[in-house]
Amino acid sequence: MGVNNNSKKYLEEFKIYLKSEKNFSSHTIRAYTGDVYTFLIWADNLDVNEINTKKFSEYLYFIQKINYTKTTIARKIASIRAFYKFLYQEEIIETNPSDAICAPKRPKSLPDFMSEEEVENILRNIKIETPAGYRNRVIFELLWVSGMRIGELSGLNYENLNLEQNEIKVLGKGSKERIVLIPNKTKENLENYINNVSDLICKTKKTPSSPLFINYNGFRLQNQSIRKALNEVVQKIELPKKITPHVFRHSFATRLLENGADLRIVQELLGHASISNTQIYTHISSVRLKAVYDSAHPRA
Repeated sequence: MGVNNNSKKYLEEFKIYLKSEKNFSSHTIRAYTGDVYTFLIWADNLDVNEINTKKFSEYLYFIQKINYTKTTIARKIASIRAFYKFLYQEEIIETNPSDAICAPKRPKSLPDFMSEEEVENILRNIKIETPAGYRNRVIFELLWVSGMRIGELSGLNYENLNLEQNEIKVLGKGSKERIVLIPNKTKENLENYINNVSDLICKTKKTPSSPLFINYNGFRLQNQSIRKALNEVVQKIELPKKITPHVFRHSFATRLLENGADLRIVQELLGHASISNTQIYTHISSVRLKAVYDSAHPRA
């Protein structure tokens, strides 16, 4: 089994297309190209022009037998479809055989979120006596009050800050820019980190393009370091649920909607391309309301 040279070349071109034209993240590009490469290996040296709808159906049957989740299968099919759509647009193939394939629907699951008390418990248990601890406290407070993704936060530079207006410019998915807002207390903590704490971590020259959050070597703090710091405090306080940086984002959106924020405003703050991505948080609020009703109403 293997991948023929033509297919390898097209896959490399597809990778460049995802990066330069679609502005996908490196993580998404790896997932897409990995899915396609696995499919091409399974196709056993067939050229992309030789793969028809029947072959796609056989592959779908094959991956279903492996007991992948519906979400994983849907992603794999989406990756292959994107590849063949690219081939069709580039006129490498005359017809797109993947159009006729129906992938399983992804199960709709409600994202995890934290109560305000749980968030405050995490923030309260971060040791701010050390420079790194203070930095981490500011990071998780920012995630909570802004709804930023972890990659958006770690990618911040000084030029992204407009603290006079309590604004931060964020570069989101697809290189789309948006403005997130922060309250005065968070701004004060961030300013203290910039003016007094960051140099204790590593004294570096602060230019507009310099990373905002740094490690002890002066380099940009990476996502895995942020996740590790969060895991340490969550394990310390023994929260009975899995908490990731993205759960702060879910908690931010849920809190806004529970307090009457307009769905379109929440969509804008989260940087969702579609309102349907934001609507799932209305389901969370509904579930929570029902739980309160069931526990409090005598006739429930």
